[in-house]
Amino acid sequence: VLAARLRSLSHGVSGVRLELLERLRAFLEHDILPLIPEEGSVGASGDLTPLSYVAATLSGEREVSYQGQRRSSADVHRELGWQPLVLRPKEALALMNGTAVMTGLACLAFSRADYLLQLATRITALNVIALQGNPEHFDERLFAAKPHPGQTQVAAWLRQDLAIDAPLPPLHRLQDRYSLRCAPHVLGVLADSLGWLRGFIETELNSANDNPIIDGDAERVLHGGHFYGGHIAFAMDSLKTLVANVADLLDRQLALLVDTRYNHGLPSNLSGAPAERAMINHGFKAVQIGASAWTAEALKLTMPASVFSRSTECHNQDKVSMGTIAARDALRVLELTEQVAAATLLAANQGVWLRARQAESHALPPALAQMHEALLVEFAPVIEDRALEADLRHCLLRIGQRHWRLHA
Repeated sequence: VLAARLRSLSHGVSGVRLELLERLRAFLEHDILPLIPEEGSVGASGDLTPLSYVAATLSGEREVSYQGQRRSSADVHRELGWQPLVLRPKEALALMNGTAVMTGLACLAFSRADYLLQLATRITALNVIALQGNPEHFDERLFAAKPHPGQTQVAAWLRQDLAIDAPLPPLHRLQDRYSLRCAPHVLGVLADSLGWLRGFIETELNSANDNPIIDGDAERVLHGGHFYGGHIAFAMDSLKTLVANVADLLDRQLALLVDTRYNHGLPSNLSGAPAERAMINHGFKAVQIGASAWTAEALKLTMPASVFSRSTECHNQDKVSMGTIAARDALRVLELTEQVAAATLLAANQGVWLRARQAESHALPPALAQMHEALLVEFAPVIEDRALEADLRHCLLRIGQRHWRLHA
């Protein structure tokens, strides 16, 4: 949020002093973060309410997070030997009247979605192995017939992961269920959309989006509506729908993994318990229930926020963007989908481990073998039932760290 506001004001058309820009930069350098309530913005006049907390902390008011502690802004200013800013006539308005909160959140959401796309592709490849799927579903000639670029890229990643150019094991079926066969078509929509979503976010980030705009050379004050966050609202409403579809895809793959009717010879609920103890072990049963709940919640949140404009400020703000709510929704959908990804990744790895113990198993392709071994180091196979919450939370931490190097 601070970086987005600094970028906007640095265009030099917002009527602020260099001193204010330098103080924003100093906040970033010292990791002084204004504590901003996440609710209360309708996206016009931009993020007026949340950005008031930025303006207040620069002035020595309200609270910040500093060195891991909740502190008063005035105390932090004194500790660093700074004088709180006394904001000049246009400066408070310039700080508060813009799209920095929704745009900052959108940048975070985009980055997470980009990694999630690659992770979901890798999880799908592991599940093709675990479910003895047909890798020819991702043949290059097949995708030449319907050449959406993102869809083609996902299919190429799957071919790399599955080493599809190497000799293939004998096929067990002609067509897999859609959550495997159509994975490039589902993930490809996200892959194809990230480019134009990035364009919307980057243009907003690199714009002067407050009001009024000051033309210093012509000595004119130009009143307009650049605080309106419609592009970010649309981008985030679109992104959350795309990401929720990823949750649904992975949830369906997980449902196949745990069900003996569809997992082609894996034990019920992926339990690794020996036969004489199988009846008292439940493996990944509870994990699958949890993933189903997270997916349902993610899908429920795909209702677009941007269509719920409200009239505020005595009908001055009579058409607003709801961009910040859309961005918050997108981050929540990402959080839920990452939870589904963590569950499906651990289950897929368990499925691959179980498959390797079977007599007819084949060697894993190199990329998948490397990831499988890396996962086994941190996440032991489930043999006898154990609490899996710690494993899931650690897996989520690794996802947040972009721990696994995936596709270029």
